[in-house]
Amino acid sequence: MSADRPSLPPVRLPSDAELARDALAAPLLARAVRLARWAGPGTRVGAGGELVDEQLPAAAEQLGLGDELAEGAGEAYASEAWRVAVDTGLVEIEEPAEPSEPEGSAESAGPESGAGTGGGEEATVVSGEQLEVLTSGSPQDILTLWLDGLDVVFADATAPVLDDLADAIGDDGEIDLESLDWDPEAEAEFLEGVLGNLYLLTVADGGADESPVPLPVLAASMIVPDDMGEPTDDILEQVSEAMMRLDDQFRVLEPIGLVSYVPVDEALMTEDEQATAEQGGAAPDPSRPLDEDDVSRYGMVKLTPLGLYGVRARMLEAGIDAPAIGDLVDKGADALLTGVAHYPELSAQSETVLWLARRTPLDATRELLAASKGTDAGAPLRRLHCQQALSLVGPEAEPAVREVLGDPELGGLARVWLAELGATDVPPPSEALIFWLSIDTIAAQLEAEEEPEELRELIEDLVGRHSGFFEAAWRVDHPATPEVLEAMGRLHRDRGTAKEARKAAFKARSRVGD
Repeated sequence: MSADRPSLPPVRLPSDAELARDALAAPLLARAVRLARWAGPGTRVGAGGELVDEQLPAAAEQLGLGDELAEGAGEAYASEAWRVAVDTGLVEIEEPAEPSEPEGSAESAGPESGAGTGGGEEATVVSGEQLEVLTSGSPQDILTLWLDGLDVVFADATAPVLDDLADAIGDDGEIDLESLDWDPEAEAEFLEGVLGNLYLLTVADGGADESPVPLPVLAASMIVPDDMGEPTDDILEQVSEAMMRLDDQFRVLEPIGLVSYVPVDEALMTEDEQATAEQGGAAPDPSRPLDEDDVSRYGMVKLTPLGLYGVRARMLEAGIDAPAIGDLVDKGADALLTGVAHYPELSAQSETVLWLARRTPLDATRELLAASKGTDAGAPLRRLHCQQALSLVGPEAEPAVREVLGDPELGGLARVWLAELGATDVPPPSEALIFWLSIDTIAAQLEAEEEPEELRELIEDLVGRHSGFFEAAWRVDHPATPEVLEAMGRLHRDRGTAKEARKAAFKARSRVGD
């Protein structure tokens, strides 16, 4: 793959306005906003800016989290939403000024001491600057706020589980991080990889696949080596452990709107433990084919449109080339033709339609034709995509296309386009132009890495329509002539014809050398 090709297919995203509406509707961010609007100078917080325990019931009530939740769940949701509000700047914690009285003065203590920051005056809660974004900011401002919230939740998702934290607390009350066997960088890298695989599965076909991915498949994609046949018991155990960790993590990520998630059926854990015992300790294979009725019990996940936006934003920040449909609309024709060169067909067409909509037909046609010229390795593929783009323009492009009929690089393209349009008085191509266009067309397909069978059919059709094809082809003054003839020798199914192609390729290389 060429170094300048995108590493991922382009994603099709809704407009920023639609994504911003989704962001504001995400349950966790919506709760954080409600708490930010509710909070004020009387809101009591601890040393880290968290709501004190006595404040949590009121916060949960403000969010409408009542008796329908398990005991303490409403307060836990409120605490989580408050943390997002603080960390995204929806609220700000102003620390109290240092007391001016001498240390130990009786006036420095009061009935409220210890309720806030651990002595003296309490910290004060004020509205954050980001709260104004909700009413006066642009959709992009709101999405930036949501991405900040995603960072908070992502950190929570990769943190140690509570049971492990409890076991790591020493007699002095401090957490022994070394005993956790927890590598924060490795945890974050693993979850980023999972989200990257989920993203790729979603956009692989040039669009947004609406089908959820079974959790076993996603876990196995990270654990099972590509060249492994039957997974070992150790690998299966790792996949099972990854599934359980991912189950916890997707439960954390869903409220911010990143994913739509059907959790693992808890009853399934008991069933798998029984199956493990019956199999003499061997873990069930979580990557095995599942019955359609049972597959959802193992967890099902998919990225939401907002999730696609969020994962792509994280990829771009990490330096990964993750294009989106619409990226090229304001760029020149050279960037368009180069950019869509390796897009899936439907994605390339969608990008081109958007690009054409910003320009008049004649201006667009002249710009596309000018960008198609060249003798570099990518020029044949640019000309191919130029021809496909012009098929979307219509008859309005005819005057500009006729202007290049005499151009040695674009004349063949122009004649093909005019013929398809049904235009009259098109000058017939010379034999030299026919062969040049044939070489150029195959060179474009080779650069595009078309399926061998499709390319083979194109080659055999061209050779079959022109007697003495190779005797004329090796003389064609095209920089890709030797490579094209060598490819024809590899792909043509007739041995005699393939041998002729290889001889012609040798002659072409000798001619270029001379």
